[in-house]
Amino acid sequence: MFDQTHVSQHPLVLHKLTLLRSRVTEPKKFRQLLREVSRLLLYEATRDLEMAPLDVQTPLGDCLSYEVIEQVALVPILRAGLGMSEAILDIIPTANVWHVGVYRNEKTLEPILYYQNQISLDGVDLVFVIDPMLATGGSAIAAIDIIRQKSTTCRIKFLGLIAAPEGLFALTQAHPDVAIHLAAIDSHLDEDGYIVPGLGDAGDREFATE
Repeated sequence: MFDQTHVSQHPLVLHKLTLLRSRVTEPKKFRQLLREVSRLLLYEATRDLEMAPLDVQTPLGDCLSYEVIEQVALVPILRAGLGMSEAILDIIPTANVWHVGVYRNEKTLEPILYYQNQISLDGVDLVFVIDPMLATGGSAIAAIDIIRQKSTTCRIKFLGLIAAPEGLFALTQAHPDVAIHLAAIDSHLDEDGYIVPGLGDAGDREFATE
């Protein structure tokens, strides 16, 4: 059912996700682990970036090499997506970054948009929508809806840590062409819309606001 969903089985991803889940992991360590897992997931999610040959001069002679020719953009969902996007910028410093702020109505669990940059996708080939948790899927769908209003040609991928089956189903139903890259798919959502077993509120744990 989730043909576009890719769940990493890399040992380092699984190990660091274990540490992220632990309730005793303090915010500084949580932020560090979040950045490390984000980089590892990015490597897997960018395997299809288009390349072009490039001749370079090494100290010992000519060398046929390659360069990425696609322009990448990042759309982190505030606030939890910030730590992941900063880690990705370490790897792809030329990426454009736009922010989308979405919060969830605690009673209806519906997404409410409260902030967005003036997104311009001219020349952009690939957009990563970034959020650690894919719970109901509402925030990711809202962000992708905004992107699709700006461009119908760029590829879109979702990059996150943990998803609930409910969120995966909602996102794939709304945007079946969007590839989803994760570290884990968990059991279910609880009555408050949190992923179980999950890791708690990623934003609170990242910014020490529990």
